[in-house]
Formats: sequence, structure tokens, C-alpha cells
Amino acid sequence: MVRFEEAGVSLGGRPVLRDLDLVVDPGEVVGITGPNGSGKTTVIRAAATLATPDRGSIVVLGTDTRATDLLVTRRSIGMIGHNPGLIPELTLEENLVHVARLADIEPTRVPRALDVVGLSEAASRRAENSSFGMRRRIEIARLLLTRPQLLLLDEAASGLDEAARQLIDALVDSVRKRGGGCIVVSHDPAQLAGLCSRVSTLVEGRLEPAK
Repeated sequence: MVRFEEAGVSLGGRPVLRDLDLVVDPGEVVGITGPNGSGKTTVIRAAATLATPDRGSIVVLGTDTRATDLLVTRRSIGMIGHNPGLIPELTLEENLVHVARLADIEPTRVPRALDVVGLSEAASRRAENSSFGMRRRIEIARLLLTRPQLLLLDEAASGLDEAARQLIDALVDSVRKRGGGCIVVSHDPAQLAGLCSRVSTLVEGRLEPAK
């Protein structure tokens, strides 16, 4: 699913990832923890094909991320970052309908996704007027709709209540069970312990051995 081989990634001329080796196999959930500034978000961005290596190689879903056409690969990747990425002026339901149309998914599946994340009654609320937790739940609903092969979560459970964290756990489990791969980043190792096949610590751009 993902292979970093002696990968180095620099941002603004500053090395962030150094000689990174990481493999995520089908059906595997890999956790990455580490202190702030260690490069965890850059690992996620690189796996999402949003940051390219200046040394070594990164191959995602069989495609070298330095390729010029990554559209097909990106359609198979689902990502939740630090901040919910919704269109603020659209309602929660409209955000999901927009995603469904872009992904060539029947919009009639949207009400069921809203129900699963507990937001059927808030469907008409504009994203900009919704709480952080609601917007995060809509991102979970988006990934339930698109069913990505590769799931990338960057501190996705931070600031959420227990019910929302359980939705994220269920999302990860659904990707794993259908043979996809997941990378889950958290500063809190306890959040990763019961969810991941293995957990590695990132320190100054290098991964320590998995536990």
C-alpha cells in the first residue's frame, strides 16, 4: 500500500524526514507517534502524495509519488488532517453531496452516511455554523462514502468525545477488513495502542523500531 525507502523530505529547504523506511501492507494499521515537530504530519502529507521526496523514494498504491499524474491514486486515498476540510458556506449534507458527485457516487447514499455519524437532524446546518465535532463527523461520513483503499489520519481523534472516537475506530476497522491500509498519527501513544498493528516513534525525522 505504502513504501518509503530511505526517503528524505525537505520543506522550505529544511530537512524534515531523513532516510525514512516505512512499509504499510494490505490490511495493516500502522501508528506513528512522536513529539511536536518530529515530522509526523509530513509523513501523512507524503503518503497522501502532497509532499515529494528529494532523496530516496515513496511509492503509494503502486505509484511513485514523483509521477506527473497522480489523480487516479489520489482518488483512492482518504485523509483527515488537523482541521476539518469542509466548504464553509455549504450545509453538512451539501458537503457530502458535493463529495459524492465528484467521486461518481450515488447521492442517495448521503442520508445513510449522515445517520451513521449521528447528524441526520443537523444535515441542513451550514458547515461554518457547526461545531468542530460535527465537522469532524462529516469528514468521517465522507470517508464512509468514498471507501478509500488508503486511510491517513493525522490527530483525527483530538478534541473529540468518546462516541466520535469510536466512529474513527470503526472507520479504521472497515478499511482494514476490506484489505486497505491505514497510517494513524497521534501524539498520544495510548490512542494508538488498541487500534494499530504496530506503532513506531518518529524523532527528528527518523523512525525508531516499531513496537
